[in-house]
Amino acid sequence: MIRKIIQIDEEKCNGCGACARACHEGAIGMVDGKAKLLRDDYCDGLGDCLPACPTGAITFVEREAAAYDQKAVEERQRQLGKAPSGGCPGQRAMRLNRETVESAPADGPSVSQLGQWPCQIKLAPINAPYFNGAKLLIAADCTAYAYARFHQDFMRGKITLIGCPKLDSVDYSEKLTEILRQNDIQSVTILRMEVPCCGGLELAAKKAIQASGKFLPWQVVTISVDGRILD
Repeated sequence: MIRKIIQIDEEKCNGCGACARACHEGAIGMVDGKAKLLRDDYCDGLGDCLPACPTGAITFVEREAAAYDQKAVEERQRQLGKAPSGGCPGQRAMRLNRETVESAPADGPSVSQLGQWPCQIKLAPINAPYFNGAKLLIAADCTAYAYARFHQDFMRGKITLIGCPKLDSVDYSEKLTEILRQNDIQSVTILRMEVPCCGGLELAAKKAIQASGKFLPWQVVTISVDGRILD
């Protein structure tokens, strides 16, 4: 079958093993000091390994490949001493029901507006039901701490992805491109801090919108370090 699957450029691979550690299915192994896709049917095509690679050696391709085999993966996980649970619980995609939040009294306790899990860009799957028809918020980590009404003013009614390009030391653009390309995203809001390092997040999001080949309404909102929305 023709499907999306990872491809590893051995020339770019520095042998750090970060991708192998990020792959919960055990699809990637280290062979002669280089990362290698061990079997096509181990790769689920979600791309958790992409942001883990510091050299950009991993990309997606569409080619003839064996279908993802959950039973084979569970056996592989047993061999590696991992619980065959479909990956790390922290990366298990789920939609969070916020239907009752809209009717909560204004003077009542604050309620989280997070609409899905996980929310870290590095951990988020490329395909998930909650992306279909979603308004996407791509936010720098620090914005939630600097801006007091982050949940009410920005997260409400959106699917939220957060990250820090300085701390993660990765280019998010390729993964964000695939999320935009493969799902029915309605709009994108980029929320960043005024500090220069947040420019990496804005650039990655803009590159992803352009590379997705879709015409999407988008906006950038900048938060000051003292918690104000800047023009």
